[in-house]
Amino acid sequence: MADIGQILKNARKEKGLTLDDLQQTTKIQKRYLIAIEEDDFDSLPGKFYVRAFIKQYAETVGLDAEELLAELETVNSAEEPAEAEAKTRTEAVKREENPTSPLIEKIIHYLPTIIIVLIVCAILGTIYIFAWGDRSKNESTQIAQTSQKVSVSSDTTKQSSSNSAKKTSSQKESSAKKATSSASKKNTKKAKQTLTNTAASGSLFTYNLENAPAKNKIELAVSDGATAWNAVSANGVQVWQGTLSATSTKETVELPENTTTITLNLGNSKATTITINGKKFDFLKENDSLTVRTITINVVSSSTNE
Repeated sequence: MADIGQILKNARKEKGLTLDDLQQTTKIQKRYLIAIEEDDFDSLPGKFYVRAFIKQYAETVGLDAEELLAELETVNSAEEPAEAEAKTRTEAVKREENPTSPLIEKIIHYLPTIIIVLIVCAILGTIYIFAWGDRSKNESTQIAQTSQKVSVSSDTTKQSSSNSAKKTSSQKESSAKKATSSASKKNTKKAKQTLTNTAASGSLFTYNLENAPAKNKIELAVSDGATAWNAVSANGVQVWQGTLSATSTKETVELPENTTTITLNLGNSKATTITINGKKFDFLKENDSLTVRTITINVVSSSTNE
């Protein structure tokens, strides 16, 4: 793995690039670039970003990214058995240092069976207690019904009046619940996705994306007879770049879940059309005379996917 960082570093120096130059081009933070060159991959956010950063670094300095990633996978595969073997040896040493007596070993061996037996006994005991309680309750009820005689006529009149009042009250409650449910449904309508321009300076534009899903999808295409180089980044990591033409199909880029910042670099914005989550992004209304522009989209809030 140490060879990967040195290979990338040497290629960068041969290109005459500094870490600051590389940071400006790839949008990868300088501290992550230093960690890659020093083979400190544990300092990177995760495995996805390790592969993404190495691929982007390699492509920028003119190296074969797939070859480096294959080497990375080979080294990782070789390290995992070694780590497993070391763990096994450590456990063996611990067992030798802390030997277990035969009696304790037998108890540990039969412990799952003992636990299951205790659980079954507890369940059966609970069932018996409840069954005995129900039987006693039924006997008490039968005795009370046999010993009591009540007047039917007056109680029937009172009960009828009481039932009528309860029925009227129940109807009112039902009407109130229906009205509340209807109002709740109206208030819980899903908010629509909005994209608002918040800043513009030269060829740099900033937007706020509100009520977007947790996982966003961007589609790019160009008009007839035109070509355009474009790039898409998520949280400062470039996830796609390429040149689109009228003869090629549109490019669909699915961003990582819960992305908070989206960056679009457009080489020919006049000929480029962009759709975000199925809705057209009309970015040309902010200065339609520009050809090259950089768009930063801050994902303000997220909602459930439709």
